[in-house]
Amino acid sequence: MVVPHLTQTSTLFTFWPDQTNNGETPDDFIVFFTGLHVFLLLASAFNVLGVEGSIGVNYGTVADDLPPPAQVARFLFRIHHYQPAITITVPNDQIPLLTKLGSAQEWLKSNVQPYVPATNIVRVLVGNEVISTGNKLLVASLVPAMKALHAALVGASLDHRIKISTPHSLGILSDSSPPSTGKFRRGYATRFLKPLLSFLRATNSPFMINPYPFFGFSPDTLDYALFRPNSGVFDENTKLSYTNMLDGQLDAVFSAMKLLGFSDIEIVIAETGWPSQGEPSQLGVDAGSAAQYNRNLMQHVTSDLKPGPISERNFGLFRPDMTPVYNIGILRAKAKSSIPTNPAPAPVVAPVSPGPRGRPEEKIWCLPKPGADVEALQRNIDYVCGLEVELCKPIQEGGACFLPNTVRAHASFAMNAYYQGTEKNDYDCDFKQTAAVSNVDPSYGNCKY
Repeated sequence: MVVPHLTQTSTLFTFWPDQTNNGETPDDFIVFFTGLHVFLLLASAFNVLGVEGSIGVNYGTVADDLPPPAQVARFLFRIHHYQPAITITVPNDQIPLLTKLGSAQEWLKSNVQPYVPATNIVRVLVGNEVISTGNKLLVASLVPAMKALHAALVGASLDHRIKISTPHSLGILSDSSPPSTGKFRRGYATRFLKPLLSFLRATNSPFMINPYPFFGFSPDTLDYALFRPNSGVFDENTKLSYTNMLDGQLDAVFSAMKLLGFSDIEIVIAETGWPSQGEPSQLGVDAGSAAQYNRNLMQHVTSDLKPGPISERNFGLFRPDMTPVYNIGILRAKAKSSIPTNPAPAPVVAPVSPGPRGRPEEKIWCLPKPGADVEALQRNIDYVCGLEVELCKPIQEGGACFLPNTVRAHASFAMNAYYQGTEKNDYDCDFKQTAAVSNVDPSYGNCKY
C-alpha cells in the first residue's frame, strides 16, 4: 500500500469473522490460551514500501453464540497450511494487575512460555483502544504494564521474538482532515502518548491503529471509503492526493506522531473492516459493500452480540456456524505461481482489444495490457490466487494452463478468472491500470478461459 508519508509503515490487516469483541481474539490451532484473545496472522506476506506485511484474521470470544474453540481451530487451519504468526491480547481489565514485574513474570510463565517456540507468538498486545476508553486507571496503567511485560520478556530471553504494543482507535486524534493536520488529543498527547511512543521506539515495536473508513464516510465519500474510483482528496499543505480514505487516516496518524517527534516508528494496522449488515436506512451497509471493501483493501496492499447497532455486530466474514457472510473464497493461500523461470513454447495469450464491447451478451475477457510491468502482473497473480486458490489451479504445475510458464500468461488466466466472477464493472478489470478488456478469446488447447 503506497501511503505517501509512511516510509516506515507495514500493515497487519484484521478481517473480522462475525462476532467481534473490541479487537480481542481467540487462539488459532495449536493451543488455546485461557482468558486471552489471539490474533492469527496468516503467513501471506506482501510488501509495503519494502516492508513485510501480512493479512490476518481476528476472532472475538465474548458472545453467546460462538462456535467452540476446536471448531474455530479446524476452520482456521483449513485456510492455511503453514506456521502462522500469532498475536495475543491481554484483556483491558487485566492491565492494572500487570504493572508490577512479578505479576508480569507470572503472566508470561502461565500464558506464553509454555507455548513457545511450538506456537509462533510474535506480539503481546496490552489491551485494546485503552486510551479511548477514558478510564483513568486503565490509561495510567497502560505504559507501566507494557514496560513490565517487556522486562519479563527480557528476563525470559524472549524480547527478540515477541514485541509489546497496544492498538488505538482513531479517537485518539483531535484533527485528521486534511491528513497533514493530524494531531493527538491535547489531554493525551504529551502525558500518555509520548511515553508510549518512547517505549515503542526503545523496544523497536510498532504503533498499532484500528482505522475504520466506515465510521468516517458520508454519502458523498462512499466511493472514497470503499477504494472505488473517485475524484480523490487533495491536501493543500503537502500537495498530496488521496484516492482512498484509509490512506488519509494513516497519514493523519503519521502526522500526529511526527508532531511529537516520532516519525521513525512503524505503523501497523491492527484491525479494519466493513459491516455486511446494518439498519435498513444505513447507506452502503450490505454484504456486497463489505466484500468490496475487503477485496479492494487486499488488492490495495497486496461475535455477533457485541453491544451497539446492527452494523457494529456485522463487520465479519463469518457467521457463528462458520459459513461465510459472502463468497470470499480462501483469504490467502500461498500462491504457487511465483515468478516463472522456465518458459516453454506454447500458444500465448491474445492481444488486448480495449475497444467497444459490442452487445451486452457478448463474451469479454480481462487480460494484461501490452507492456504491463512483470512485477505488477505477479502481484496480480498473488492477489487473485490469495483470494481463491481454486481459481489458480489451472496455472499450477501440471494444470491445463501452466504452459507457457510465464508471468504474463499466468496473469492473463488469473486476472480473467477473477473478472469473470465479478459483475464485470470497469474497475473489476483495472488491476491498477495493468489490465483491459478484450473481445478476443485467449483460450488455447485444453486451456479454457
